[in-house]
Amino acid sequence: MGSLLADYAWYELVSPLTLIAALLLGYWYGRTVIKSPHYNVTNRHKTYFVTAVILFYLVEGSPFSLAADDYLVSALIFQLSVMAFVVAPLFILSLPREYLKVFFWRHRRSIVARFLFAHPWPLAVIFNGLVTVFLIPSVFNVITGNALLQFLYEVLLVMFALLTWWIIIQPSREIADHSYFLRVAYVFFTALFLMPIGIFMLVIQDPMYTSYTAASGELIPVLTAVYDQQLAGGVLKFVQLSSYSVALFYLLKMWGLHEEENEGKVDDNTRVVQGVVIKLNEHNRRNKGKKR
Repeated sequence: MGSLLADYAWYELVSPLTLIAALLLGYWYGRTVIKSPHYNVTNRHKTYFVTAVILFYLVEGSPFSLAADDYLVSALIFQLSVMAFVVAPLFILSLPREYLKVFFWRHRRSIVARFLFAHPWPLAVIFNGLVTVFLIPSVFNVITGNALLQFLYEVLLVMFALLTWWIIIQPSREIADHSYFLRVAYVFFTALFLMPIGIFMLVIQDPMYTSYTAASGELIPVLTAVYDQQLAGGVLKFVQLSSYSVALFYLLKMWGLHEEENEGKVDDNTRVVQGVVIKLNEHNRRNKGKKR
């Protein structure tokens, strides 16, 4: 391991560009969000943001990124999984609702956001489709063989990961207001979507990701090309299902609390007759108050 790292220059080991990006994110958050008197930034928000930035740098800028770029398919999949299933939701959770209201105050920006989030299922298909298509061996070998293509793919993946997690977390009801039932179904659907490609990577017995075959065993001798891609499939499912399990637990908990709060409440279109809750239909509401 040490001899392999000796072949890299210092700037490849610390990735100054990634470090600068992480520092700029921290500067933006501190100056724009934390120091603003208009936003209620809690310690939880700060913890989410710091955790997201640290994970971002560890998987994209530390020596781990060299393993992901040059040696192990499993390291690359872990890198992308952390960005899409951990960093993306943590970043959304780090933003206070007051900031999101201000961010979407512009009319055009609000219209675009409402349009996107009003159609959650296409977003889920695109996000999971990006992951699935990337892991098709022929596509994988082409993308990972070109640094620019891989960078553009990762940017696109993170962008759609943010959009998909926005539907699940729904940090601002003014932009998207979906029911708990839809969001639970959304998590369940997205969890199933990546099942086929994950199983494919786990059961395949031939080395398919040829861009990494030549370096197999150099970093970890017992990790052959086949074992590496099988580990990659396991890593993908573990990170994905762990993240979605936390989201599902939170949604079910909040759904239960919401139902408890609304239990026994009635509105202008609801009547209680002998203990039975009755919803007035349009005909009854239209004729309410009329004399016979």
